[in-house]
Amino acid sequence: MTAASLTPTQHAILSHALDHADGRVEWFPSNIHGGARQKVLAGLAKREFIGQVGTRWRVIAAGYDALGVPRSGVGKKRIGPFEAKLDQIISNAEGTPNDAELEAAVAAAESTWTKPRTRAHSKQAEVVRMLQRPEGATVRQICDATGWQAHTVRGAFAGAFKKKLGLTLVSEKQPGGERIYRVA
Repeated sequence: MTAASLTPTQHAILSHALDHADGRVEWFPSNIHGGARQKVLAGLAKREFIGQVGTRWRVIAAGYDALGVPRSGVGKKRIGPFEAKLDQIISNAEGTPNDAELEAAVAAAESTWTKPRTRAHSKQAEVVRMLQRPEGATVRQICDATGWQAHTVRGAFAGAFKKKLGLTLVSEKQPGGERIYRVA
C-alpha cells in the first residue's frame, strides 16, 4: 500500500503515532470526537494499518508501509546476550586452567555454599525429626503434630524437603496399614 491510499486524517493519526507515541494511536485531530474516533479506528483496523495490542491500538506493518516509514528492528539481525558477550567469553577461555586447577577452584567455591537452614523449633523442623526416626512417620501422625492438612504434608514432602532441603524420602506401606515415610 502507498501513502495515496490514506485519507488526510488517517495519515495525520498514523504519522503522529509513529513520531510522538512510539506507534501507539493516542492522538486525534481536534475535529475528530466521540463516535467519529471509533469510525476512524475501525477504518484503520479494517485496512490493517493498526492492530490492538492489549487494550491499546498500535501501528502495525501495513501502517508503516503505507507511510513509507521503515519498521524498527526489521532487517536487523537480533543477537542474544550470550552472543553479545561472545568475544569476552572466548578471551576468558583462552587462559583456562588445567583440570586439577579447575577442580580445586570448583571445590573451593562449593565449600562456601550453605544449605538452606530451618529454624530449630519450627513445624518443618519437627516434621524432619519425625521422618528421621527409625520408625518414620505417617501422614496422619504429621498432621496431628503440626495441624497441617494431608495435602500440605505431601506438598512439603515434594517441595521443601525434596527440592529445597535435598532430602531423599522413602515410603513403604504395611499390609492393612498406613504408608510410612522416612528419610533415606
